[in-house]
Amino acid sequence: MLNPIWLRTFVTVATCHSFTEAGRQLGLTQSSVSEHIRRLEQTIGRRLFVRDTHSLSITPDGEAMLAHASVILHAIDRAQAQFRAPRLKGRVRLGSSDDVALGPLPTVLTAFRNAHPDVELEINIGMTGELYELLDAGTIDLMVGKRRVGDKRGAVLFTSRLEWLAPTGTVVDLTQPLPLVLVAEPSVTRAVVLDALAQTDFRWQMVCTSSSHAGCVAAARGGLGITVRSQYLAARGLAPPVNASSLPTLPDVEFIALAAKRLSRPAQTLLQLLHDSDLRGSWIGE
Repeated sequence: MLNPIWLRTFVTVATCHSFTEAGRQLGLTQSSVSEHIRRLEQTIGRRLFVRDTHSLSITPDGEAMLAHASVILHAIDRAQAQFRAPRLKGRVRLGSSDDVALGPLPTVLTAFRNAHPDVELEINIGMTGELYELLDAGTIDLMVGKRRVGDKRGAVLFTSRLEWLAPTGTVVDLTQPLPLVLVAEPSVTRAVVLDALAQTDFRWQMVCTSSSHAGCVAAARGGLGITVRSQYLAARGLAPPVNASSLPTLPDVEFIALAAKRLSRPAQTLLQLLHDSDLRGSWIGE
């Protein structure tokens, strides 16, 4: 068993290249430092340091152990910090665009709930423009949504290119107006797509408008037309058309988080978790 006390002593010795200095930093005698290293080496059956009266160098096995020990000690420190801290209590009012809610948001909420089970979550789903209004009115504490690249409001979580989606295997008839399935106004995606089309010679026809991305996905699955989503927000049963390279190129959008000026500790904690999480992870939306 790798005793964390021995590991901490080992990392300190490896960092400062001295048994004496390691003892000073840890408040241990030099003999105690030597005993920790000896017992760690005995446990793993490998030499970690080569040392004599004039020099100290780490072995290849020591380099490998240093990488593992750093990870182990970091995990221990994080666990201790979590359970020493007072349990968070209260409520967080979170606003989310529905495409994010159908995608990476559940993973973040699960992590938050597991770490802070006493915090109540209230989730509002809406268009980014609507979420801005709720935030300004004090109805929600923080929000996640998207904006055009270059807009200023909010802190960027990640950037993603928009892509065309249709039932798998679809070949779009380019001799006909593009059959569009888009979210109703006010929608960042709708505005970006229509602006992009306006700069091309493509003809288009709005065949279906929905109040949500989930509705657009359902309509596209039903073969009504082609819809648009972020490349990180793929949907079951939909894929880029076979001739997607012949369709207009769509721009990037930025997914953002934005919070009220004054946040409770639970809201601050969730906001930090959103910033720390990789929302571009592997998952499939509905």
